[in-house]
Amino acid sequence: MDDIENQIIELKKIIKKAKKIVFFGGAGVSTESGILDFRSKDGLYNLKSKYDEPYEVMLSHSYYEENTKTFFEFYKEFMITSAQPNEAHKYLAYLEKSKDLTIITQNIDGLHQEAGSKNVIELHGSIKRNYCTKCGAFYDENYIKNSKGIPLCNKCKGIIKPDVTLYEEPVNEYAFLKARFAIEQADLLIIAGTSLNVYPANSLIYYFYGDNIVLINNDDQIINRKIKLFIKGKVGEIFKKLY
Repeated sequence: MDDIENQIIELKKIIKKAKKIVFFGGAGVSTESGILDFRSKDGLYNLKSKYDEPYEVMLSHSYYEENTKTFFEFYKEFMITSAQPNEAHKYLAYLEKSKDLTIITQNIDGLHQEAGSKNVIELHGSIKRNYCTKCGAFYDENYIKNSKGIPLCNKCKGIIKPDVTLYEEPVNEYAFLKARFAIEQADLLIIAGTSLNVYPANSLIYYFYGDNIVLINNDDQIINRKIKLFIKGKVGEIFKKLY
């Protein structure tokens, strides 16, 4: 029996014993659905930009304000996706049926909900929600995708802004506090597919007071917390073995 098989057996035991589980996930959870992550060597921020600024800059509030038309060109191409849930999303939806599970995601793709998960906290918003900045009317991602130029409200002609947290914008306070409370109450914290480089989301793991932290990542990773189990690999491939 190799190391990964032993680790899978151990993870099954940890999950079975847990009473309150929090899954804290990042971009690496969705890469198996074909969505680019941000900071890996093949990630979005390391691609050569075809615009006037690096892609990382284009995800800032100031760029949105000063270059709105170009922002939406970029946003429609790279942020709105037709990707489908992968094995990671599917397993968590399955696990939620038998366990007290809260998913905290830094992703904006809405794939956890598409897979069937109900108890999802979206720290950075969602491409699925878009609101007129003048009248507050709601629009889905298809309206944004199919719009020409800057998406405008068909009621008042205000600009429709995606409900996603851009750089320079604060994280939704209610979502953050809800996530913090869930982590404080949990006895198992699974951290997966995240570099833990984004503040304040990365600070949430320090509100976990239990003994069981499981870390899953495709790359070697060291965090300033005591880890019960570290499994190196793709999240979906690992979760597929847990049924």
